[in-house]
Amino acid sequence: MTSYWRGERVRLRAVETGDGPLLALLSEQEERLGDLLNPPRSAEGWQNRARELATADPSAETWTLVVESRADGTPVGSIGVHRADPRNGWFEYGITIGAEHRRRGYGVEAARLVIRHQFEERRYQKATARVFGHNLPSLELQRRLGFTEEGRLRRHAFLAGRPVDVVLLALFAEDFAARHGGLARD
Repeated sequence: MTSYWRGERVRLRAVETGDGPLLALLSEQEERLGDLLNPPRSAEGWQNRARELATADPSAETWTLVVESRADGTPVGSIGVHRADPRNGWFEYGITIGAEHRRRGYGVEAARLVIRHQFEERRYQKATARVFGHNLPSLELQRRLGFTEEGRLRRHAFLAGRPVDVVLLALFAEDFAARHGGLARD
């Protein structure tokens, strides 16, 4: 068996203290796609953020990993669990793949690894994702993974001077197993 955190195309690794420039680039690219606009952060601020993530407790319920290409070790994005409710058995994840690396299967494979981990090792029963209604590539990614739309929060966020919808999606452990294999639970 190969590493649990490796697929055919990607390897997931911990954030390192030197990943500040990567986090800054991914944030800037997400901003161009219409993600939430935050005030600029300094290079030192991004280094501090990378340091926070690098020293975070790996057994915590929320965490962030870097997505690397297995072909050459290039960081291509990040993925993480941003909210989790272990009592009720659900978690929310998010993923960002750099613009020059999209549509190569990195996102689907990284998401499968994280979702499988949460279902099989952490025993969550429901994965959730929130996607801006105008972000069609991200909505397509979630649907490819097997997520279904649970609802739409109309005019829920305000971006670039206009209100936008937020789509709520979910995937249950048994549906993930039927589609992607795994989960030998009773």
